[in-house]
Amino acid sequence: MAESAFLGTSLGVVAPQRFVYADPFTLKCGEVLSGFDLMYETYGTLNASASNAILICHALSGHHHAAGLHSADDDKPGWWNHCIGRGKPIDTERFFVVALNNIGGCHGSTGPCSMKPDGSGMYGPTFPVVNVEDWVKSQARLADHLGIQRFAAVIGGSLGGMQALQWAMEFPDRVRSAVVIAAAPKLTAQNIAFNEIARHAITSDPQFANGHYRDSGVNPDVGLALARMIGHVTYLSASGMGKRFGRQIKSGDLRAGADVEFQVQSYLRYQGQTFSRQFDANTYVLMTRALDLFDPAAEFGDDLVAALSRATADFLVVSFTSDWRFPVERSEEIAHALLRSRKDVSHAIIESEHGHDSFLLPLPRYLDVLGTYLRRIHEEIHANAT
Repeated sequence: MAESAFLGTSLGVVAPQRFVYADPFTLKCGEVLSGFDLMYETYGTLNASASNAILICHALSGHHHAAGLHSADDDKPGWWNHCIGRGKPIDTERFFVVALNNIGGCHGSTGPCSMKPDGSGMYGPTFPVVNVEDWVKSQARLADHLGIQRFAAVIGGSLGGMQALQWAMEFPDRVRSAVVIAAAPKLTAQNIAFNEIARHAITSDPQFANGHYRDSGVNPDVGLALARMIGHVTYLSASGMGKRFGRQIKSGDLRAGADVEFQVQSYLRYQGQTFSRQFDANTYVLMTRALDLFDPAAEFGDDLVAALSRATADFLVVSFTSDWRFPVERSEEIAHALLRSRKDVSHAIIESEHGHDSFLLPLPRYLDVLGTYLRRIHEEIHANAT
């Protein structure tokens, strides 16, 4: 399928919404939030039976703005704009799509940047530890608010894919299908190590101020930029970086070795500096810890088959050949466990040179696989309704 077939239409201007949950909410760590806010956006129309809803779960640095524009002169569409919209894989002519910013986020949902209910100031580093389980349960509260008892699909990439898995296990009666993209059933020691290095870059910045930087009117820009640079390198592949940057020189005299700056250096610095202006450091620390802690098999004697046996959904598992952060073998681990627990599962392995970031990109075969799977889901929903 031609790439342009999915890129030519737009949702236009969309408006963020706020869901306020006013009751006490107990987190897995044992602490209780007196309530919480979730920022979210919706695209498309919920049908009369509320059977066509899709939930989009975001990855580490994601948020609720997954598609469309926030104003007529906005030049930055949502982070998954090529996947969501009329005629796109997640077709808003067929589905009602919900995208949100999780608890602990820094884009309007309750998190470290929020004020404490007692008026004593911002949560900052005192915001409690959150887990993927907490996110899924809070998302279920949002679904209740929207009148959605069962999602046609819960979809996510990377950390979002872990949420899709947790949804299928936590609320089996509320998930018709789960799409798990570039994910893993738990992090390897190497992945945990990368997250720890990134956190250490942040917390070692003198401007971090033990997490109270906003009270001091400063920001750990250097540490947060370094964390992003570290993470960004792991999201790419060696071949992809080689083709994109090679050893191109941006400035300086290579022969003299003076003030040489390679293009890849400039790119990483730009990514880091941009991220440090847009994301909160305490949120980054909190989100990476949630990523480290995800391990649904732990409560079942490290038996992933037993953990997944609770699910009743159909599954689409997608992985990318050059993703070394969450390699194909980790998706195969999920798919094999699902098969052993007698679930309906498809696993698509997509050729890509773009590493882990492939799940965010408009790769034609990837879009085709996702669109074909969701069209079948829509047809089955329509057949059951007639």
